[in-house]
Amino acid sequence: MQERSERTRRRLVYAGAEMFHRNGYANATLGEIASAAGVTKGALYFHFASKDELAEAVQQRGCALLHDSVRALREAGTPPLQALIDTTHWLAWTLHADPAVAASFRITKECGPPPRGPAGTRPAVVDFHAAWISAVSTLLRLARDAGELRAQGRAWDSAQALVVAAACGIEVMSGTGMPYGELQRKVTALWALLLPALVAEGRAREYRTQAAAAMDAEHTAGTGHTAGTGPAAGTGPGDRTAPPQCPEPAPLPGNGNGNGDGGGNGSGDGEGDGDGDGSAARDAVRDGAGEGARDAETVRSSR
Repeated sequence: MQERSERTRRRLVYAGAEMFHRNGYANATLGEIASAAGVTKGALYFHFASKDELAEAVQQRGCALLHDSVRALREAGTPPLQALIDTTHWLAWTLHADPAVAASFRITKECGPPPRGPAGTRPAVVDFHAAWISAVSTLLRLARDAGELRAQGRAWDSAQALVVAAACGIEVMSGTGMPYGELQRKVTALWALLLPALVAEGRAREYRTQAAAAMDAEHTAGTGHTAGTGPAAGTGPGDRTAPPQCPEPAPLPGNGNGNGDGGGNGSGDGEGDGDGDGSAARDAVRDGAGEGARDAETVRSSR
C-alpha cells in the first residue's frame, strides 16, 4: 500500500508539473491535475492540501533533478569545466524531457516576489533561476580553482557574468518552443565561442562541446520515461525519458499525514504515505536558492 501511495504521489507531481508548465500556476486547476494523473480529487487532497503544496513538491523535484545531475558528474570524476558544459546540455535536454524543471522556472517567474511576480501572489518556494545560477557559478568556481580557467580578479567577474548570462539564455530559448535538436546545436555553438575566452590558448580542444553520446542516443530513441517518475501508461501526460545523467531522486518527503488508510475517496487511492513534513528537504532547497541569489547579485553588480 505504501508503494502504491508513493506512485500516486509521483504521478500527481508529474501531472502538476505538466500543467504548471503548460498553463501557468494561476490557470492550472487541481481538477485538471487530478484528471491528468488518473486519480480523484480526494486522492490529490490526501497528498497535497493545496495547489501551493503541489507547486512546492514540483520545485523540490526540479531541484533534486538538477542537484543529482551535477552530483553524478562530479562523482564520476568529470573535470569541473566539462561538468559545466555537460550540465548546460543536461538543462537543454531536461527542459524537453521532464516538465518539473520547466515548471520550476515558470513558477518562479509567475509566483516569485516583485518584480518577478505580481504583488499579492504567494512567493515561490525556491527561486529556481537562483538555483540554476548557483549550480553554474559553483562549477565555474571549481574550474577556476582547479586551474582550468585563465581569468582572475576583475577578469573573473566578467567571465562569470558572461557564462551565467549565457547559461540562463538556454531556458529562454527553450521557452520559445525551439525543438531540442536545434537547442542542442545552439548550446554546442555557445561553448565553441566561450571556451577560447575562458581557457589558455590551445586548451579549448581538450573539452567536448557537444552533448554526451548517451544523451543523443536517448533523444534519437525517443523511448518512454524512466519508470516511476511519471504517470502510468494511459493515465495522463505522454511518457517522457529522464536524461541518463539524472538518477531518480529519493522519494519526495511526506506531507505529514502519517501512515495507514486515509483520505477515503471510494477508489482506494487515498492511502497514507510519509511521516514527515519535508522540512529538511525544504531547508536544503532554500539554502541552495539563497546561495544562487548571492551569485546572481554578484553577476548584476559586475555589469
